[in-house]
Amino acid sequence: MSRRIGKSGQPVALDALDTALLDLLQRDASLPVRTLADQVGSSPATCQRRIAQMRESGVLRKQVAIVDRQLVGRPLTVFVSVELDKQNAALLTQFEKRMAAEEDVMACYEVSGEFDFLIIVNAESMAQYHAFTREAFSSNNNVRNFKSMFAMNCSKFETRVPLPPPAGEPA
Repeated sequence: MSRRIGKSGQPVALDALDTALLDLLQRDASLPVRTLADQVGSSPATCQRRIAQMRESGVLRKQVAIVDRQLVGRPLTVFVSVELDKQNAALLTQFEKRMAAEEDVMACYEVSGEFDFLIIVNAESMAQYHAFTREAFSSNNNVRNFKSMFAMNCSKFETRVPLPPPAGEPA
């Protein structure tokens, strides 16, 4: 199978070895290359090369530790729908950049439907979230409206992306 490498925004062709490596890395990114190689039935050098190619192509974006928000004193998770007053390319980009710069914003999605953005905010308290909304939304003349929905419980949180089998291989 040919391998396309490049951050073109298009899906990258992955073979069975790539998907096996990705599956293992998504479960535990701290596994040594030798362990990965043993588990996928390949050599450490091949695995290291494939991982480097997937980093270069943008398939592997980051290697991070997932922190328990409750245990570090940031228990409040809020889903915020934001409706902008005006939506042109410059104003949308300006809002996205503002949200990207906010430490409390975990994710910012431009969405279709009755509002323009869905923001996921993590805060240490209601008072801190309130201060965030005043600074980020109420002081922004282009924010027409925002609505907050507070997470009461999280029954599932997963960062692992389910991977389809490589083309031409059975599911």
